[in-house]
Amino acid sequence: MARLAGKVALITGASRGIGAAIARAFVAEGAAQMVLTDVLDEAGKAVAASLGQAASYQTLDVRDEAAWERATADILAAFGRLDVVVNNAGITGLETGSARHDPEFASLPDWRAVHETNLDGTFLGCKHAIRAMRQAGQGGSIINIASRSGLVGIPGACAYAASKAAIRNHTKSVALYCAGQGLAVRCNAIFPAAIMTPMWAPLLAGLEGATLDARIASFVADTPLRRFGRPEEVAALAVLLASDESSYVTGSEFVIDGGLLAGAAASPKQ
Repeated sequence: MARLAGKVALITGASRGIGAAIARAFVAEGAAQMVLTDVLDEAGKAVAASLGQAASYQTLDVRDEAAWERATADILAAFGRLDVVVNNAGITGLETGSARHDPEFASLPDWRAVHETNLDGTFLGCKHAIRAMRQAGQGGSIINIASRSGLVGIPGACAYAASKAAIRNHTKSVALYCAGQGLAVRCNAIFPAAIMTPMWAPLLAGLEGATLDARIASFVADTPLRRFGRPEEVAALAVLLASDESSYVTGSEFVIDGGLLAGAAASPKQ
């Protein structure tokens, strides 16, 4: 039996990478309707079209509260319910490769831009997910995509790390609030580490004089499983959290990092 049969879901940042993989996994598990959102409209429309009638695309700038209000109102009007919201949209601030993002030289506008998308966007997503799920009276699951970078210090991407750390804490606040309100709305967070998505392109390109394989190997040298993760592996975890199988799970965090944070690596020598 399809694990997400009948569920209506909204995913942000769904035009590529982890967001697109989650959308594909949700449709494969029988979701009744997927609303993919992003600001990369052409790519988002293409992903939605590839998923058939169970998916549609809508432009959504996660920083814009009015856009969230419209998106959730449209979903309730069309389908009468909203069961799952995945707050996946995010930026590192390193996309252009030109700005410094260390604690000494990061500019205040660059710091704020990362937080506006990552943290403000997640806050608004949680806020309007709660309201829509309360209105529909069905309960639901909110899944926040944080990062391994929110669990440790990242000196070269301090704004990104701080924003993801804040998402970790806000997830728990949302979970406690919903439980205290008597709402059957759960909120959990996923913490991916090195997942091979377009977000990594600027970092991999920054290692001059090395082949792509060598660049990749250097990034995962300290990971016990010695490889990048795949978006589909994150999506599999999102399916579990979206499904009724996890009905007793809220305020929790799930790290998917190839063993990176387990402790000292002890991989056998080849």
